[in-house]
Amino acid sequence: MKLKAMFCSSLAKIMPAADPEIEIRQGCALRGERFSFQLAYKSLDPDRQMLKVKTESPFGKALRVRKVGLVPVEYTGVAFDDDIISKDPGMYPDLLTDADSGDIPALPTWRALWFTVDVPKNCKPGIYEIKVALQTGWPRLPDPVYADCCSKTFKLEVLDAVIPEQKLKHTNWFHCDCLATYYNVPVFSEEHWKIIGNFMKSAAAHGINMILTPVFTPPLDTNIGCERPTVQLVGVTRTKGKYSFDFSKLDRWIGLAKKSGIKYFEISHLFTQWGAVCTPKIIAKVDGKEKRIFGWDVKAGSKEYVGFLDAFLPRIAAFLRKKGLQKRVYFHCSDEPYEAHLEQYKANKEIMVRHLKGFPIMDALSHVEYYEQGIVTTPVPSEVVLEKFLAAGMKERWTYYCCGPTTVFSNRFIHMPSSRNRIFGALLYVYDIEGFLHWGFNFYYSGLSRYPIDPYRCNDSGYFFPAGDAFMVYPGKDGVPEDSIRYEVFYEALQDQRVLEKLGSLVDRDAVLKELNKLAPGGKMKIDNYPKGEKAVLALRNKINSMLRKVLNS
Repeated sequence: MKLKAMFCSSLAKIMPAADPEIEIRQGCALRGERFSFQLAYKSLDPDRQMLKVKTESPFGKALRVRKVGLVPVEYTGVAFDDDIISKDPGMYPDLLTDADSGDIPALPTWRALWFTVDVPKNCKPGIYEIKVALQTGWPRLPDPVYADCCSKTFKLEVLDAVIPEQKLKHTNWFHCDCLATYYNVPVFSEEHWKIIGNFMKSAAAHGINMILTPVFTPPLDTNIGCERPTVQLVGVTRTKGKYSFDFSKLDRWIGLAKKSGIKYFEISHLFTQWGAVCTPKIIAKVDGKEKRIFGWDVKAGSKEYVGFLDAFLPRIAAFLRKKGLQKRVYFHCSDEPYEAHLEQYKANKEIMVRHLKGFPIMDALSHVEYYEQGIVTTPVPSEVVLEKFLAAGMKERWTYYCCGPTTVFSNRFIHMPSSRNRIFGALLYVYDIEGFLHWGFNFYYSGLSRYPIDPYRCNDSGYFFPAGDAFMVYPGKDGVPEDSIRYEVFYEALQDQRVLEKLGSLVDRDAVLKELNKLAPGGKMKIDNYPKGEKAVLALRNKINSMLRKVLNS
């Protein structure tokens, strides 16, 4: 069998009908860093055959090989710039699945294999060879015989420095109701807890160290008047008008998250999204009977809900303090309030503040007035308005992006090149960002949670968000998530921030910023002005590596 093959970087999105633009043969990583590259290939024969991949390297099980799968993209949004693969619907590379079953297709169009090396922290510095052999066989035979058809060697240089621990607080909102719905298991059944644990471990392994914690069903992305499935970790009982609370499920959640590698917790929002006008759905046992006591039909400032919060907040604060989590827990009031909701939000926030002394209250914001007036002391501004908040003196530096922006700024939609995803790590360093928030780790519903979707067929939440916005992982078999290219590349971006921090500790932060500015258009690296394209972003990381190599060898 004749096969054309070439090594490519993790930033190449191998489209079936387009020749890869940049071939690489080597890479560079720190000890403890995760490094990925690809092998793009296509058959030059007319017949379809199947491939097996064999590897030989000193990394053993630290080397993982996966297939890059194409996913159907229907909706890419309505606004575009030039830094995209295409705005058209089509089949795009995104899904990563294990490649150990001998079912790798050899087709007359380009496909790719994804190689990941988790470089051990105790790895000796040096240059290591990763030998890759592709073997082909006839799938029609009952016991096909495979023979080598392509052999290549990739070289990975390991520098004599350990990548520092991640300082960034990073949350991608974790939707455990979506897991119960997709896998068709009862909420908080033993099977559900097992699945939750699998997804938590995956999140932590990709730099997500903070988790949205549904003390009550999060009032997020829900059509007004409708409900998402109940996922409530705190048991509520009301007897003769007095409340009591059961934190046993919350305690289990915290224990499972910590075991999985999660360090921080964000308590789900206590008021509805986009204005803090109504209350979240809360289920309680009232005089022995279970019922919904709050929801869309109860206003945020009602006497009943204020009384509930006056009972609940002191209890949960005491519980969290007893667990030693006071410095690791953030509360939410309402997501993305508008300018018109300022007074309503302020009134609701004051109820929280009087009971949550010492706990930060954070919310995603686009309107700087909330910070300037001292209403939100820990804002999470969109990257579009980040510089406005910094100019206003924002102390704890957070930012987010989600269903936008779709032009100018960094983002990670499927139709965007991976370079636009990866560059965000350098931007986090430039702005000395301490926290990053995104809403979609595993949102498997349509927009406004009107119906469940199949993520393997629909990645735009029913034409609601640009493809890829709503989730980073696919719900694999047996309750184990499957990764996406976007997921792996964003983790590479987080590693870039850490490597830059390492370099800055060895030389000087101003010297590092000076070099980054040289690589940006116009000589100034900014949130809306940065190197674009695979070649430019690879050159940026190569520059970082060369600076590290120089100082380590001096």
